[in-house]
Amino acid sequence: MKRRDFLRTASGVTGAAAAVGAASAGAAAEDQGRSGAPNNTTTTGAPNGTGSANNTTAGGGAPSGPTKEVVVGPGGSLVYEPADLTIANGTTVNFVWDSDNHNIVVDSQPDGAGWEGTPGGDSKTYDTGYEYSHTFTTNGEYQYFCQPHVGAGMEASITVQDSVSTGGGGKEQDPEHMGVPFQAHFVGLATILAIISSLLFTFYTLKYGESAHTAAPNKK
Repeated sequence: MKRRDFLRTASGVTGAAAAVGAASAGAAAEDQGRSGAPNNTTTTGAPNGTGSANNTTAGGGAPSGPTKEVVVGPGGSLVYEPADLTIANGTTVNFVWDSDNHNIVVDSQPDGAGWEGTPGGDSKTYDTGYEYSHTFTTNGEYQYFCQPHVGAGMEASITVQDSVSTGGGGKEQDPEHMGVPFQAHFVGLATILAIISSLLFTFYTLKYGESAHTAAPNKK
C-alpha cells in the first residue's frame, strides 16, 4: 500500500486522532530540524509556525535549464495546479505557495531519483509566499501529495522524459523519420516524369480531339 493511500484511510478513521498525531509529530520535527535542502533543491520563504524567512540553496545557484511553475493551494483550493505535469529531463519545477498549511510529500518516484519533497518531512507545513524548487534529472513518473490534505485529494504527478513536444502544429515531418530513405535525385526524376506524363496526355487529347467512348452527333 502506498503512503498516500494509507494516509487517506487513516484520515478518514478519526479526525481527532490525526490532529493530535500531527501536533506531536510537528513538535518532534521542530526539535529534529534540518540543516538544508537536498541537492538540486531550492527553498525560499518561512515554514509554518516561524517568524523569519529561511532561504536555503543546496543546488549551487539559479537553474540553468528550463523552468516550470506549480501553484500550491491556488486561491485556497486543496489542489496543485497543474495536477499533472510533463517536463523534459533537466527542468526545474518551482512550487509556489498560494495558501497556508501545505507541503510536498513524495509518494513514489523512479529508482535513483532521490527527490525528498519539502524540508522537514510530512509533518512540517508551509504558508503563503513560500517557494520550493527541484530540478528533475531522472526520467519517469513522480507522484506526490500534501500530507494535511491527502484525504481531500490534494495530490499530483510529474512525468519526466527526454523531450516534450511544444504542440502548435510543429514542423513538417521528414519522410526519412518514417523509414523512407529519400534521395534528392530520386525526387527530381519523379518530378520530371510527372511533367512528361502530363504533356503527353495533353498532346494526345488535343490531337485526337474526343474520347474513344464519345461518338459524333451525325455518326451511325
